[in-house]
Order: sequence, then structure tokens, then C-alpha cells
Amino acid sequence: MKDKIIIFSDGSSRGNPGPGGWGAIVVMEDKVTELGGRENHTTNNRMELMGAIKSLEKVGKSVKEIIVNTDSSYVINGITKWVYGWQKNGWISSTKENVVNRDLWEELIIVSIGKKINWNHIAGHAGIPGNERCDEIATSFADNIEIKLYKGSVSKYGVDFMQTKGEAGVAKKKSKSGPAYSYLSLVNGVLNIDRTWLECEKRVKGKKGAKYQKALSEIEEKEIMKKWGIR
Repeated sequence: MKDKIIIFSDGSSRGNPGPGGWGAIVVMEDKVTELGGRENHTTNNRMELMGAIKSLEKVGKSVKEIIVNTDSSYVINGITKWVYGWQKNGWISSTKENVVNRDLWEELIIVSIGKKINWNHIAGHAGIPGNERCDEIATSFADNIEIKLYKGSVSKYGVDFMQTKGEAGVAKKKSKSGPAYSYLSLVNGVLNIDRTWLECEKRVKGKKGAKYQKALSEIEEKEIMKKWGIR
């Protein structure tokens, strides 16, 4: 894959609007660089755009094909379809309103100029390693939780960025909504199970390397523990 540049990007916000974060993985030659950032008051769509913008800024000028993997239909449809009409109409949408996030759309256009970009839509929360890692980075920044970003060789990177197809049934299972059965956290190797997000948040906020996840059932609780290597 040395003839191509591979990117994964994602965004997250708490409240929409609320605190938000973005995460990205950029693979060039035999190097992997993870990127991430945070804003105190933003939206999910803005963070999705920021992930794509910062990734392409990192690439700089390149004649190689760039594959941008994102689960945001908003970003892909916007940059491949909608922006042409918006520019033609003076950044007025089809509903005769000012285009939302115009500032970031204009930035994305600028960093895309002169690049051969293949915008690839992937399923979110479907077990795709690159997407899952970007989500982890984005949500950590959104929650203001410290996370270590990788920069180094492909051979030592622990994420399979070549997988872009989701596992059957994973997206459906993870996208379920409903009351929480519990909130699991792993801080300094110690597992805690809380019944409210407020309790869990107090444990993980500001803790380096902390993991946390909501479980909707006892079965899912056990699955999370297994995933974390806790039997």
C-alpha cells in the first residue's frame, strides 16, 4: 500500500452542541500518525469535518491516491456533491438558508485541492479497527480524558487499518438504545461497575488510559469484560 495514503477519521460531541472531539489515523509509506483534538462547544458534524480537514492537512501535497475512510455521510455527500451547488449559489442551501458549517466546508475544499481523494463510506461502530480507534480518540478528547496518540512504524501499530468492512451484526448491537444496565470502567487495571454515568464519569475523568463503556444487559456487561481481558 506504499502507493496510497490511507486515512480514517471520526468525530464526536457530547450534547450536540456540547464538548466535542475528533480523531484520525494517517498512514503514509511505513509510518502511522494518530491525530486528535477538542473543542469546548461544538457539534458532531463539525467534529467529523475537523477530522477530515486535519488528516488532509497532515498529508500535505501529494500525488498519491488518498483513501479517506469515514462513517459520516454528511462529510462524504457534502464534499462530493453538495459543495458545488453551495458555491454556485453563494453558499445558500436548497432551503434558501445559509449553509451550516460554511467555514469548515471551505477549509475542507482548500485542503482537498490538487489531491486524488477516494472518499470511502464505512459503517460506524461495526468492528472496523480503524474506525473504532478513531472513535476512541474522538470520544476521549470530547470527554477531556488523556489518551496517548501513536506515531511510529506500521509494523508496530496495533490496529488493522486494512480492514474496512464491518462484522455482521456488530453495528446493530452497538447502536441499540435504551436504559443502561451498568457502566464499566477500567482505571489503572482496576475494573469498576457503576449503575449511573455520573458515578462512572467521576472515576474516569482526567485519568490517563482509562477505559469506559455502557452495557445494556448482563450479557453485554460480560462481553465488555471479556474484550478488556477480564474473565
